[in-house]
Amino acid sequence: MTDTAADTVLVEVADGVATVTLNRPDARNALNKALRKALYATLRDLDEREDVAAVVLTGADPAFCAGLDLKELAAGGDALAETGATGERADDRTFTRGPFPDMATPVIGAVNGVAITGGFEVALACDYLIASDRARFADTHARVGIMPGWGLTVLLPAAIGIRRAKEMSTTGNFLDAQTALQWGLVNHVVPHEELLPFAQQLARDTTTIDPVAVRRMLQTYDEGALRDGAGAWQLEAEVAGAWQGGGIDPAAIEARRQQVVARGRTQL
Repeated sequence: MTDTAADTVLVEVADGVATVTLNRPDARNALNKALRKALYATLRDLDEREDVAAVVLTGADPAFCAGLDLKELAAGGDALAETGATGERADDRTFTRGPFPDMATPVIGAVNGVAITGGFEVALACDYLIASDRARFADTHARVGIMPGWGLTVLLPAAIGIRRAKEMSTTGNFLDAQTALQWGLVNHVVPHEELLPFAQQLARDTTTIDPVAVRRMLQTYDEGALRDGAGAWQLEAEVAGAWQGGGIDPAAIEARRQQVVARGRTQL
């Protein structure tokens, strides 16, 4: 049976949070053409919705994503062109870094199982990661005989350091969830059955913040990552100056301050 967009990506929106599930469980959510296009279109559409403040991305058990569909690739598919790994795109989309469209909405990866090669890059494209205790990560690009085109050589060393990244890429060995936590790849490891509730609660926390401020903050992080140290400092100063220079309502600041204090007391 041929996969369709409706089959391959499931979307549920509740309380300002969109939960997106890669849904090819029999293929361990391998990224065939239908799934790649559906994921891109789904995230693009969610990014434009005013009722979505955060996205949780996960996979249908037992895997998060096993990477590009190697059967499709071996049959002569255009998967590498679509990832940008050939230096061009196979369709008329504007080139973007990684597997996602340019996103202003935060994306939290809820890694429920293996995230391998292209699937690992999908995880790395998220703003941060929560891992199930069943999560496993591996970069097998070199083992397969292809090169990454969705940013692994940029995002992986930024997350865990260049030496650890080189180890993963030159061995293809799997990294378990607890080691991923120790190395700084994921923010939390939780029991498998708690993964989605935990990630969705973090997403709901985001919905309680001014969405314009959240988006500007994430944009500053992403733009700063493309500059050297001095340039990133300069960028932050420019953003802060423009933001504060646009005018601050003292009453609104005080109301938010009181909310921050009240919320803080519940977490101490």
